[in-house]
Amino acid sequence: MTYRELYEYGKHTLEAAGVAEAALDARLLLEYVCRTDRNELIVHADRERSGMEEQFYRMVIGKRAERVPLQHITGEQEFMGLCFKVSEHTLIPRQDTEILVEEAMHHLRDGMRILDLCTGSGCILLSLLRYSNECEGVGIDISGKALMTARENADRLQLEAAFLEGDLFAPLADFVSDRTTDRLFDMIVSNPPYIETTVIDTLMPEVRGHEPVSALDGGDDGLCFYRRITAEAPAYMRKGAHLLFEIGCGQGEAVMDLMREAGFEQVEIFRDYAGLDRVVSGVRG
Repeated sequence: MTYRELYEYGKHTLEAAGVAEAALDARLLLEYVCRTDRNELIVHADRERSGMEEQFYRMVIGKRAERVPLQHITGEQEFMGLCFKVSEHTLIPRQDTEILVEEAMHHLRDGMRILDLCTGSGCILLSLLRYSNECEGVGIDISGKALMTARENADRLQLEAAFLEGDLFAPLADFVSDRTTDRLFDMIVSNPPYIETTVIDTLMPEVRGHEPVSALDGGDDGLCFYRRITAEAPAYMRKGAHLLFEIGCGQGEAVMDLMREAGFEQVEIFRDYAGLDRVVSGVRG
């Protein structure tokens, strides 16, 4: 089969399976299987491919038709211009989360200490470290398997970060840094679980069936982790340090109220490219 024939097969198969971006995913999987790019597929659409490539392509299209996420098939996702390894133990990095990193970078200075709670793949923390100098980064997650992925990403990007296993701030009690014994941070960032428990079963099959529930479930109202983090964070922050959250649409005002009640100042909401509330930021007074 040619590039064109394989692509048409993949697109029609994914359309029949109800995949939203069938044409795009068919092309990206064809590029993945044939180790090529979009230009090659266009210019040489009639070039014959090997039987092994055809077989492999049919297999990965079959997985995608079963609603296995594209990124779990390829094992990678681009985020902030960097390539991150992903697995079934971590959330897939999303473009919306780049808003959190971009807002954090407005306050980032060289040499800062950064704490990333619910770090998952490490994409937020490692992006901040990649685009700064001499910063110290600590990422915490309750999932040891997620942290294995985060450490692999740090190695791939040749970045140094400490990844600790445990429940939010708890692992910091025994953490001793090679650089400092100071437990205070200049910035805390987090994309915590924020989906209401009753909503999880209504999510897209790719999400509810393949991403870790522990990284999605924010409790009855989706605000469980925001309450805990805003209450505990000031004890781990320098005066003037920033706390930044990713939030779900519709949670902005509630999270702002929690931060103000905890004594944070200059509390603001930032919107994503669709105009939806996406990030809440505040400063420890």
